[in-house]
Amino acid sequence: DNQAVIADAAAIPPLVELLASGTADAKVDAAATLWFLAYDSDNKAAIAEAGAIPPLVALLTSGSVRAKGKAAAALWNLACGSSANKAAIATAGAITPLVELLMSGTPVVKESAAGALQCLAANSENKAAIAKAGAIPPLKSLTESGRAGERKRAARALRRLGYVS
Repeated sequence: DNQAVIADAAAIPPLVELLASGTADAKVDAAATLWFLAYDSDNKAAIAEAGAIPPLVALLTSGSVRAKGKAAAALWNLACGSSANKAAIATAGAITPLVELLMSGTPVVKESAAGALQCLAANSENKAAIAKAGAIPPLKSLTESGRAGERKRAARALRRLGYVS
């Protein structure tokens, strides 16, 4: 599994450094690489411990369209299956920019933002913050007019937001 090999080679910290101080293209590539590395559950904690969450959140508002999409996708993977990362991502301020991307991003960016919100909403505190940030109307709109991926993620995010545990 190359994801584990890459992490074992200590590649995560330099990727995080690129997120913070690389060129615009390097930030996109670093975010995309962390997105893929975060598919591995063992890498989720390592990526967060290396400090990736704050610069990924910063890319949601200051990066190019491609950077925003890759950052949202990386946060989506980091949030799914990790209670600690769900809390850290919300604490870092990701919820409002993710909601904004539901309304202003490209279809791929909107799908990634909805996916991240879906996973973040598994945390009850995040659920309230997501609703307060105004996510429900744009998620509803995506279920009506989005492409297939956007519709699916938006519907799942709404389901998660409505679920009472």
